[in-house]
Amino acid sequence: MASKAAPSCRLVFCLLISAVVLRPGLGLYTVNSTYGDTIIIPCQVDIPQNLVFGKWKYEKPDGSPVFIAFRSSTKKSVQYDDVPEYKDRLSLSENYTLSISNARISDEKRFVCMLVTENNIFEESAVVKVFKQPSKPEIVSKAPFLETDQLQKLGDCISEDSYPDGNITWYRNGKVLQPLEGVVVINFKKQMDPVTQLYAMTSSLAYKTTKADIQMPFTCSVTYYGPSGQKMVHSEEAVFDIYYPTEQVSIQVLPPKNSIKEGDNITLKCLGNGNPPPEEFLFYLPGQPEGIRSSNTYTLTDVRRNATGEYRCSLKDEKTMVASTVITVHYLDLSLNPSGEVTKQIGDALPVSCTISASRNATVVWMKDNIRLRSSPSFPSLHYQDAGNYVCETALQEVEGLKKRESLTLIVEGKPQIKMTKKTDPSGLSKTIICHVEGFPKPAIQWTITGSGSVINQTEESPYINGRYYSKIIISPEENVTLTCAAENQLERTVNSLNVSANENREKVNDQAKLIVGIVVGLLLAALVAGVVYWLYMKKSKTASKHVNKDLGNLEENKKLEENNHKTEA
Repeated sequence: MASKAAPSCRLVFCLLISAVVLRPGLGLYTVNSTYGDTIIIPCQVDIPQNLVFGKWKYEKPDGSPVFIAFRSSTKKSVQYDDVPEYKDRLSLSENYTLSISNARISDEKRFVCMLVTENNIFEESAVVKVFKQPSKPEIVSKAPFLETDQLQKLGDCISEDSYPDGNITWYRNGKVLQPLEGVVVINFKKQMDPVTQLYAMTSSLAYKTTKADIQMPFTCSVTYYGPSGQKMVHSEEAVFDIYYPTEQVSIQVLPPKNSIKEGDNITLKCLGNGNPPPEEFLFYLPGQPEGIRSSNTYTLTDVRRNATGEYRCSLKDEKTMVASTVITVHYLDLSLNPSGEVTKQIGDALPVSCTISASRNATVVWMKDNIRLRSSPSFPSLHYQDAGNYVCETALQEVEGLKKRESLTLIVEGKPQIKMTKKTDPSGLSKTIICHVEGFPKPAIQWTITGSGSVINQTEESPYINGRYYSKIIISPEENVTLTCAAENQLERTVNSLNVSANENREKVNDQAKLIVGIVVGLLLAALVAGVVYWLYMKKSKTASKHVNKDLGNLEENKKLEENNHKTEA
């Protein structure tokens, strides 16, 4: 019995010794794992032929061992020690690979794989490293604005849940911000959660800004270590509103100052180039030394030409910072003399003047009855065709809507003037009597006939143009007649008469009758002569036919006879 018990005692003794003193192995094997994943630790010992069992343990910080898993090579059974932090987290495979689920920071230990035979104990160590990627860095507690030449806190860059801890770097427009006294001040701190053992990192940046930082992006990054080495994560960009004082003021005029005309409303707008822009200004009107306090706009209503001048504005608290502009209020005056409705007599002289007064050169256009004239009208002696509606129009081309116009309605009056003409028809049977009338208002024409005769056309009138028209009568008088034309308008009645002789008609009628009789007699004589010639011709033809019938047999005689007949006819 003693001989059999001796090996067992030796084995137990060896286990106890190994639990206290770790035998140096061939080297440390490192297992890198990610927080929350499963840690897989292979046993680095080659499994011996006479293996009895295998065990896993880890070392406490003081070096004392803690056994956590046991596997028998003969019974194929696995036992896990009652270690609270590894309860339900361990798995030991047949090749003695140890798996630890849901990796924690506290799993960073030195684990030892022990393979035991009847005569020996084999051990290899493995160091477990656990890594946790931090959260994406974020810039928080951002300043609502940055004021130039002031060192102030820009914000905090935070990154949480990191293991191991990392470093935070600040960037301006992609370039690293290095600490600089009075300009760039960076404070870094880290804090570990006692439960999770994860780190939270915070970096505060105080920065002295300039106008060059307008619309400039700021970012931060966290640098950390992972299973595969060093890595970096960047934050989103942050752009800050930069406050800076006003260095210059400017003044605007609405509408644009080149198009201001009398009656317009003017709005003066004063602007400062600071941020935020100034809200109050002083406005100085022409000839007024004291400024008018107002917001950034000041409005003048219904301006007149005397509002032309220099306008200025300045900051309320910095009166030496001034902007100015010159405003011209454009005006246009037109005087037409005479104007309205004017009535004149024909032949009168009428001077017409269109006088322009304007803030700059103006164009002048004359129109008569909506037709443009080449030059201004001049009336040394009025005619009926001068009557009409005249318009003098002027405008400033550079100023929209600045136009003026005056009109003159000219009426040219005249007493009726009559001229009568006579025209005889080529047949001599009728005469056309025309009464030409000139006058305004339009005279009414009345005809009177003394004597007998046939009136072929009572009256026919032409259109009334430029104070003139005519009326005509076509008459065939049987005796001497007198035609009287009377023209009357509001000014006067005028009468004129014309005698028409009937003898001229009778003589021409007799001459025409004699001519017709002569023509008829001539035609009858010509017909009689033609009848006699025809009768002689027919008689000679019959005599020649008899000679031909008697000598039909002799062809030569027939030819001669025929030739003689032709000669006789000739």
